[in-house]
Amino acid sequence: MEAVERSVERKVILHNVRWETYERLLAEQESSSAPRLTYDRGELEITSPSTEHEEYNRTIALLVEMFAVEAGLDVRNVGSMTLRREDLERGFEPDSCFYVQNETRVSGKTQIDLSVDPPPDLVIEVDITSPSLNKHPIYAQIGVPEVWRYDGGSLEILSLQRTEYTAVPESGTLPPLTSAVLSDLVDKSKSTKRRAWIREVREWAQSNAGTDG
Repeated sequence: MEAVERSVERKVILHNVRWETYERLLAEQESSSAPRLTYDRGELEITSPSTEHEEYNRTIALLVEMFAVEAGLDVRNVGSMTLRREDLERGFEPDSCFYVQNETRVSGKTQIDLSVDPPPDLVIEVDITSPSLNKHPIYAQIGVPEVWRYDGGSLEILSLQRTEYTAVPESGTLPPLTSAVLSDLVDKSKSTKRRAWIREVREWAQSNAGTDG
């Protein structure tokens, strides 16, 4: 067993964990958003997010929602919904995830089954501690097209190219958002009062999303 800790955020990895044990743990914490579980063929990571981690996560998710409104897009925010495939022996709970291009395919569904439904179009990953279990191969096998990874200083846009993720300057899911713009807006949220920050994000979106708001 290996533990990685920063501030009050904790990560623990357990080895040789059966799929049935993973599913039992998911069922036991079904009504709780923490801790978050990631499973990869017998490896189980248990993460308890810190306040800092959750603030970044909610800020980026809010940014997505506001941009979508100004761009005239219907998106579905399914938060940290558990994404798992027993046939692949892999599963994870993202910090946040969204259906954008595939929103109509899951609209109204209370249960999303990845064996028949598409994966989210966008996953948000906040990783401000030293990485432990590499989640990108899990995202790739499940077929998530785009991942936004924020490390506390900059936001990287990762696009799925066949079986691996490649860093790209602009989002293919929500253009014309770029890594530079997203990093700047998240950075400003740290020192700007919330109402003023929301105003700034809306103004940027109205000017760049191709709508009049």
